[in-house]
Order: sequence, then C-alpha cells, then structure tokens
Amino acid sequence: MARAKDETREQRISMEAVVDAYDSSERAMGWYYYLDGKIKFPFKARCRLARPISVLRVKEAIEVIGMAPEEECDSEMFVWVERAGERIAVPLGQLQPLSKDQETQEAVGDWLYWVDRGYEI
Repeated sequence: MARAKDETREQRISMEAVVDAYDSSERAMGWYYYLDGKIKFPFKARCRLARPISVLRVKEAIEVIGMAPEEECDSEMFVWVERAGERIAVPLGQLQPLSKDQETQEAVGDWLYWVDRGYEI
C-alpha cells in the first residue's frame, strides 16, 4: 500500500517520533512513546486489513484500550483491544481510528503512513 510522500508528516515523524534514533531499537522506543503520549485511549477503531498474526476481520469494529507492553513493540507497534470480552494485542497498523480526537487521528495516521510507505523500525 504505497502512499505518496507527505513532507509535513515526514517532518513531524522525523522531529517527534524518531528524533535522535540511530538504530531500530531506538526508533521502536521513539515510536512507542510518541504514540503513547499522543493517542487518547480508549478509542473506537475498525480493522482495515487482515493479518495472519491477528484474529481481527476486515471492517470489524473494536475498542482500543492502550499500548501493548514496550517489549512487544520492538519491531511493530501493538495495542490492546477489547474483543468478545477479552483483552488481546493486535498490530496498530491493522486499525483505522474512528476517534474524533485530533491528536489520536494524527498519531495513528503517522504510524499508518510509516507502515504504508514500507518504512521499517
């Protein structure tokens, strides 16, 4: 899912999410704390694509309740969701936020942009 380059978003990611990150571990933690600091939990989301590592189905609506533990986010960002009365971790890149909160939309949008452009942690 390649996206066109968005210079404003690239600049924000560079200056806020991965600033001073020199390796994948530092980028992962930069992303983790950027997302954790900007996203307002809980929020509603919809599954935008199927993933073999996730039980979510395309178009399924769920509630996102927080970031998964840091140690689970060293190569991809995961979030806790409520599904069928259980708490499970799923890839944030699988979700489209339905929140009206501007910062949540922006932060998740930044992560989706990063993932969709094919960038790696």
